[in-house]
Amino acid sequence: MPNRPTPVDSEPKPSPLLEELAKVVDYQQGWVMVEVELKSACNHCANNDNCGTSAVAKAFSVKTQRFAIASEQAYTKNDMLKLGLPESVIIQAAALVYLLPLFGLFLFAGIGHLLALGLELDTNLSAMMFALLGAALSWRIGKYFAHKIEANAQPVIISNLGQQVDLFRQV
Repeated sequence: MPNRPTPVDSEPKPSPLLEELAKVVDYQQGWVMVEVELKSACNHCANNDNCGTSAVAKAFSVKTQRFAIASEQAYTKNDMLKLGLPESVIIQAAALVYLLPLFGLFLFAGIGHLLALGLELDTNLSAMMFALLGAALSWRIGKYFAHKIEANAQPVIISNLGQQVDLFRQV
């Protein structure tokens, strides 16, 4: 018997989701308003007791972000939801915001250098000035397109975790 290849699934695999917990603030006519705590990367390593960055992160108040998600299922206030956002959206936005300015910096530095050679000016100064201009312009363009990508990416509700439990009761 000849070796037969196994059939390949024709369904595309869903992209991995980054998960985050959100608290329901309000539900109205198919839209659920959720609140997500924006977390710092600090306090997640073994050195957080001796780290200056961790101390600064602890000093600032917790920031939250509110947004609405379309949902046919009704939720009550203080329900905890697990949300998912496609990983590709975060990677694309990060690449635009971080890599595009770097590319603009080098490209404009080269243009500034070549322009200064042609005009017989100081090539170093011209390259530095054009590099700053290129980095700033590219950063602004990257930020604009990153916001457009993030605006088109709607988080999905993965699961309802139930009511949030408060450990401390207010008297």
